[in-house]
Amino acid sequence: MTLAFSKVAIIGAGAMGRGIAQIAAQAGSQVWLYDTQPEAIAKARDAVFQQWDKLQEKGRLTAEAVAGHKSRLLGAASLQDLAECELVVEAIVERLDIKKSLFTDLEKVLAPSAVLVTNTSSLSVTAIAAALQRPAQFAGYHFFNPVPLMKVIEVIAGLKTDPAVCQRLSEFARQMGHTPVQAQDTPGFIVNHAGRGYSTEALRIVSEGIADFATIDRILRDQVGFKLGPFELFDLTALDVSHHVIEAIYHQYYEEPRYRPNVITAQRLAGGVVGKKVGEGFYKYVDGAAQVPAEPPVPEVETIPPVWVSPRAARRMELLQLLKDLGAKIETGASPSPEALTIVAPLGFDITTVAVVERLDPARTVGIDMLVNDAATKRRVLATNPATRADMRDAAHALFARDGKAVSVIRDSGGFVTQRVVATIVNIASDICQQRICTPEDLETAVTLGLAYPLGPLAMGNRFGPDSILEVLFNMQTVYGDMRYRPSPWLRRRGAIGLSLMHTED
Repeated sequence: MTLAFSKVAIIGAGAMGRGIAQIAAQAGSQVWLYDTQPEAIAKARDAVFQQWDKLQEKGRLTAEAVAGHKSRLLGAASLQDLAECELVVEAIVERLDIKKSLFTDLEKVLAPSAVLVTNTSSLSVTAIAAALQRPAQFAGYHFFNPVPLMKVIEVIAGLKTDPAVCQRLSEFARQMGHTPVQAQDTPGFIVNHAGRGYSTEALRIVSEGIADFATIDRILRDQVGFKLGPFELFDLTALDVSHHVIEAIYHQYYEEPRYRPNVITAQRLAGGVVGKKVGEGFYKYVDGAAQVPAEPPVPEVETIPPVWVSPRAARRMELLQLLKDLGAKIETGASPSPEALTIVAPLGFDITTVAVVERLDPARTVGIDMLVNDAATKRRVLATNPATRADMRDAAHALFARDGKAVSVIRDSGGFVTQRVVATIVNIASDICQQRICTPEDLETAVTLGLAYPLGPLAMGNRFGPDSILEVLFNMQTVYGDMRYRPSPWLRRRGAIGLSLMHTED
């Protein structure tokens, strides 16, 4: 196999730099690691060597392979030592001025054919390359931490990047055992851009007083299958990293409402409550374990009232069958009796709006989220409205928990939790495709590998139905009057005519 780059330099010996150096050396390239602090280079090489030793102990590498890898990972005393490198990867501080200065210096040292790349996660590739003599030889090459385990690399073309450079970088990504995805130079590229829906919408839900952090995490894990809830994820990545990414993407998109930050993360960052690494974030940590508050117990209710289901309920037949299986006494009249627990299942609307429009008694009205097929979810989510009586709330909770399935009860919200988070994720992903930032296929690959979502955003939209996602967004925009919920043309057009969200035009 002919390597795309046989001589590679990594600038920056932090966690990202050492991870990139590790996989480049494993691919067979000669790698030079440079840092302005010589002790950081020695520390990084030792850390990588220890990783290889552990892999040998586990039988995943032979002694011969480890010896070869170690021989190819060298330290560099100055930029001049990198003169023969064909590829230089920058992984230093996220400051535009420092990056531009570094690349200007590197261009004076390297051959004209050398490729320069930045591992930036939030800065413009085009802006970094603006001062270079050879911007065609410059691109973004965005890795994810920890580099050896996160198997995706975003290859980003700046405004003047030669397409052949991106092809060569993609080939090298595959040689390092990773999957390349191609992206245009836009704020957040693919992964950090697509990830805005999960985090910012969850923050919005908390800020409206709908549910607490732990409840939202439980709902999104159990209803959709996310490995980590949004607040667990915030604690893992730490707010001193993630909050700045949120703000950067929002401002670079000229205050686009879909990416609006939230004061919650700003306040917690200011207070130093940034995540697991400091022992406290959205959760407190003891010996590395999150201290998660217990779920409220299922209420003890002597008598469950008869149940009436709105004729406009989503998945109404499925809901009626569920209630029958749970042993409910179901009313079939055109309107509920004065004693009945009234169940609604809207898409996008809040319970208050449904009660008003359908002329129901709000004191006896409770909503259930039926976006997800009941058989496919580990948790049912109910929502009250400001007038819901405590006895009706408790009766609904006890009824829907009869078969042992977990139940969360939240306050009134357009779109509950899952509907609004999923719809926001799908909508932002659709707009990434509409802007031609990347192909639908690369978007799905980037998000599933880079964010570990159970499905790619477009596949998620197809699973729940583009028409249902559209209905959620239209109705949420009505409830909240917020442009953040306006549907992307990509989603609106495909949902309207029954096309897959993966469909591209000829």
